[in-house]
Amino acid sequence: MTKEMDFYFDFISPYTYLAYKKIQSLPKDININYKPIFLGGLHNLEGITAPAFVKSKLKHMINDCLLIAKKNNFDFKWNSKFPINTLNIMRGYLNINSSNQAQYIKIMFDAYWRDDLDISKEEILTPLLVQCKIDKNIFFKTIKDHVIKEKLKDATKNAHEKEVFGAPTFIVNNKIFWGQDRLEFALNEYNKID
Repeated sequence: MTKEMDFYFDFISPYTYLAYKKIQSLPKDININYKPIFLGGLHNLEGITAPAFVKSKLKHMINDCLLIAKKNNFDFKWNSKFPINTLNIMRGYLNINSSNQAQYIKIMFDAYWRDDLDISKEEILTPLLVQCKIDKNIFFKTIKDHVIKEKLKDATKNAHEKEVFGAPTFIVNNKIFWGQDRLEFALNEYNKID
């Protein structure tokens, strides 16, 4: 059995950003597979209303994320444009060179959840792509490509079929661990694999 941890993510999720920050402090020999999904599509498949659209949940979520960030000493700012549509940004991840993906994830997460930028806007996204050494013309062309659109749909549907219903979700050894506060349990399961 391959020793690996799947990490399902969408840049829209503040809890996924907090989980991502925790992952950055893990030993580099832990094999993490980044699995992009479109959280809005996943919620639709599951019939869930996102917390962002429930006023009392949203207020709690903001306070909760600020507490977690403070406890872990993470730079975090609730994005003033939350929620945005991350469809194109998630599609973009699926079509960039694998050597650019780690940098892309870091820059997009930090831009949205640390720097309070609206990364759904082309004029804001373009300089971020330059930082990632990604050709903006190719990027904006390919995110409209039918094959890439279907690839993200399929990735989201596949996650749903595995009973993933939110982000972040970790899958280790065919076991699901949902939420940024479940990373420790996912790591425990990871360490059981020979």
